[in-house]
Amino acid sequence: MVSKQPRKQRKARYSAPLHIRQRLMGARLSEELSKEYGTRSASVIKGDTVKVMRGNFKNTEGKVQVVSLKDGTICVDRVISTKVDGTEVPRPIYPSNVRIIQLEMKDGRRPSSIKKWGR
Repeated sequence: MVSKQPRKQRKARYSAPLHIRQRLMGARLSEELSKEYGTRSASVIKGDTVKVMRGNFKNTEGKVQVVSLKDGTICVDRVISTKVDGTEVPRPIYPSNVRIIQLEMKDGRRPSSIKKWGR
């Protein structure tokens, strides 16, 4: 049974095993991809092209460089923050705040997994 309390939901998310965290790394598909694959969402993997939909980097498009299951975030090209000393670092983004506009199909299992796990 799942609790309604936010603190317990956060604890469940942050202490979840990796196979559950992988499910939490989903993002919506663009209109064209949604019609093509018959599903609204898919897991984000390295190499996908995404568009940021929320935050300071809204409408920025780029390829996914890093997917961190530990933190539940992704890093995208051209989404960088400048530190006080002038160095540029990638800005982590939650996958729920992006839309996938192009899928990386190098993994042979990708098309079948989209149809199988998509909701």
